[in-house]
Amino acid sequence: MGEGQGGEPAPPRRRGWRERLAAVLHAGGPASRPQPAPRHVVDPDLVPLLTELGVGLLDAGQATNEVEDALRQVSRTRGEAEVRAFVVPTGVLVQVDEPDDVRTYYESSTGLGFHVDQVGALDTLVEDVAAARVSLRDARMRLAEIAAAPARFGPVVAVLGHVLLSVGFALCQQPTAGSVVGVAALGLVVGVLQVSVPRGSALANALPVLASFLVTVLAIGVVGPLVDASLVDLVAPPLVSLLPGAALTTATMELTHHQVVSGASRLVHGLGQLLLLAFGVVAGVAAVGTPEPVAGAPLPAWVAYVGVTFVACGDVLYSSAPRRSLGWIALTLYAAFVAQAVGAVLLSPQLSGFLGGFVLVVVARVVARARTGPSRLVTTLPGFWLLVPGSLGFIGISEVATSGAQAVTELVDLVLALFAIALGIMTGTAVSRQASTLTQSLRRPLRAQGRRSP
Repeated sequence: MGEGQGGEPAPPRRRGWRERLAAVLHAGGPASRPQPAPRHVVDPDLVPLLTELGVGLLDAGQATNEVEDALRQVSRTRGEAEVRAFVVPTGVLVQVDEPDDVRTYYESSTGLGFHVDQVGALDTLVEDVAAARVSLRDARMRLAEIAAAPARFGPVVAVLGHVLLSVGFALCQQPTAGSVVGVAALGLVVGVLQVSVPRGSALANALPVLASFLVTVLAIGVVGPLVDASLVDLVAPPLVSLLPGAALTTATMELTHHQVVSGASRLVHGLGQLLLLAFGVVAGVAAVGTPEPVAGAPLPAWVAYVGVTFVACGDVLYSSAPRRSLGWIALTLYAAFVAQAVGAVLLSPQLSGFLGGFVLVVVARVVARARTGPSRLVTTLPGFWLLVPGSLGFIGISEVATSGAQAVTELVDLVLALFAIALGIMTGTAVSRQASTLTQSLRRPLRAQGRRSP
């Protein structure tokens, strides 16, 4: 700034009209206007992955509340608060808050089910996606490979597995020696039917009636007189793969988690499956005639523990469990079976499923953390067969239909067993998660101290 005469400062120069006009135009330009916030765009692979994962978990037999938790965890890991999921037993609905609108996507469940090795791979994929160890696009490719993967074993091995599963299930009930032989023969027949009928076909829907009718006719007319065994001992074990024990237990878990629509619909479906099986038994008895009661000497109590080994081996072969999973499955089944036996002494036979379900979940989650341990679903699913809720209902409904109301107590035992098992599974899951959270919170300070130390 210059100085005037006598050292006084010169007055500031006034801007001309051109400068003032340019300043006004510049102040009103686009650079000075407030810019809109950038629009958040959801990853295009996220919504398809969520719907496909949800459908896969439903086909794997997961409860709807567990599927919702898994999808919510994946969305939060990816930082997508605008994505919400609603799950029912028949499909998955995903809602996305997009910049211009709210869009809803729906994918229906196939209802065909997965092999156990597919279930294990799917559970591992969910954990990897939730931990951001795999990209969304790669996760979708892995999911497609899992869905298209063939069974680990062929039909002949699957039939052999069904025979072992039937015999193991029979041994757990302390049968007679003759009934074990008869169950093996009838289990072979049902296994051949299972692998011969395509999944999802119209004949597959009628398979429960057809199998139970054929087993009843053969048990009364051929097998029973040959091996000197009763009808109840011969009918239930060969049909173990058709008993809806997992569906009934899952329905009870959903009801206790306030999933009323899902739990009620799945419960009706499970009871409908039991009624179809019982209808085949009633039709078989009507066609052949009521058998004479047979009272044989039961096998000693220790054969039940041998039966658990048969159940584990049969499950691996019939359900195509992953490699190196037999030992872990047997460990989990033995833990649940022993816990149920202890619960029968401490509580009651009807409520013993609480302790069995609790130990089943806890041991399955501990096994899943082992370096070579399979997914928790791989070891949990066979436990639903071993805890026997489906067989109780099937035997009860069959006896009600064939011998009158004197067997209604079997149905009451079914309801008590279902809720006891569901409560045990819920408690075991909560305890396991709380223990995992506590362990992680204790490890963080130790890891931080290890980093600071030289």
